[in-house]
Amino acid sequence: MSEIPSHFRTIEIADLPVERGRLVFTTVKSSHLKGRGDTTLYIPANVDADQKVPVVILLHGVYCSHWGWALKGRAHESLQQMIDDGEIPPMILAMPSDGLWGDGSGYFAHNGRDFENWIVEDIPILVQEATGNGIDAPHFIAGLSMGGYGAMRLGAAHPDRFNAFSGHSSVTDYEDLRQFVEEPSDSYGVDTVDGPSTLNTILENRERLVPFRFDCGADDILIDANRKLAEQLKEAGLDFVYEEFPGAHEWPYWEKHVRKSYKFFAEQL
Repeated sequence: MSEIPSHFRTIEIADLPVERGRLVFTTVKSSHLKGRGDTTLYIPANVDADQKVPVVILLHGVYCSHWGWALKGRAHESLQQMIDDGEIPPMILAMPSDGLWGDGSGYFAHNGRDFENWIVEDIPILVQEATGNGIDAPHFIAGLSMGGYGAMRLGAAHPDRFNAFSGHSSVTDYEDLRQFVEEPSDSYGVDTVDGPSTLNTILENRERLVPFRFDCGADDILIDANRKLAEQLKEAGLDFVYEEFPGAHEWPYWEKHVRKSYKFFAEQL
């Protein structure tokens, strides 16, 4: 068993070298989750401990877990290729589970567990303890579908933690999320009126907003919601990037366009 660190009561780490860099799998006991949480990290080639390498947190969608971005989206391979090609500087990827509640936790606090601060507080500390990277390194957050919902809201709400945020094919509000999950509305402790809203979160924090972008496929089931959000943000006079590309709500789209997030984040350094 691994030595007990300062923040987590228990931590287990498996380090897997890949062709370029390392995949690191971790399980920690989190007070926010009231139990264990899993995360996949990617440490690029030629990154040493005790540096302040930018960290990108990637949030998965419903039904999936921490392995999705790496094993289905090959996010680490795209990152390493962009680093090798000189398009972006080295960055560490942190790909956590959402807390594994129901079909999807939504990345907000409910049912006695704080899925929001699992991401905002625990994951940066986990990266530091597992890799030696500086806790004060720049941090960014992105996600797909439910993960886009989480990334857009958490990025807007926590400018002291994140330098920029990005969403791909994002769920935009709680009512959108409801169409994907089996659990009844009241099981989340909120209703469709009071549930967390991307628009409201961004507007509530408009004086502190960091740079952000989002995109969606033209054939995606969430395209109308993303277009509506873009129009509402434009009407509010906010500065942001919204893009549409060919594609649907599927991994080939996210595998391709996560590169847009990496590039955008590199431009903020």
